Amino acid sequence: MFSSEKVLRSEPAELLGDWHPLVSQLGSTEGLVEFAALTQMLSVGAIEHVAALRGFLQRYTRELLLPRELPAICRAFNHAMGNELRELIAFDQEHALDPALRDLSSASRRVGQEQLRRLKPLRDHRFIQRYLLAVDEGRAQAWHTLVYGVTLAVYSLPLRQGLLHYGAETLRGFVQIACRSISASEALLQEMLDECFAELSTAVENLLPAETGDFLRAI
Repeated sequence: MFSSEKVLRSEPAELLGDWHPLVSQLGSTEGLVEFAALTQMLSVGAIEHVAALRGFLQRYTRELLLPRELPAICRAFNHAMGNELRELIAFDQEHALDPALRDLSSASRRVGQEQLRRLKPLRDHRFIQRYLLAVDEGRAQAWHTLVYGVTLAVYSLPLRQGLLHYGAETLRGFVQIACRSISASEALLQEMLDECFAELSTAVENLLPAETGDFLRAI
């Protein structure tokens, strides 16, 4: 098992939410099919050797995780902190138009809606109840990244740590999937993860001032 402790301290997983929607399906046929679709989308082909895994991790990190998923989490977090439900729903609808996320849409909606419904017992939290209503009425899809950002805000969890947790655990999960079909030493796998963790950490530090204000750097 690989550790992301070089990137962040452990956080309560039940509050920080699920991993990437593909990773959350570890062990299921559906999850493996979607993982294969993701590798095809990133043009890395089947992951049958270490070099292919390294290429996949790098492309996922640089083409999806850093430019799309982390900013989406930040934006949803900000809308939830500002009680901006109308803006969140508009962003939810806008998110559906991104062609780069089309192959992930089914899993993203499923995981996001499952996580959002876990928050349903928060009866006094009007923002959550209204977002749930928007999903039920078809006005929003509850993408997993958006719900993750909202969850961080609802539980007053540090945004920086939440972003690092999401990225690190997702990358680790992909390595776990790939290790079913390839053989590599733990040291080599950790080296590949550390390369991505370094990019993740830098991206988070650069993202926070632009997206959330300098005051969040102290969180």
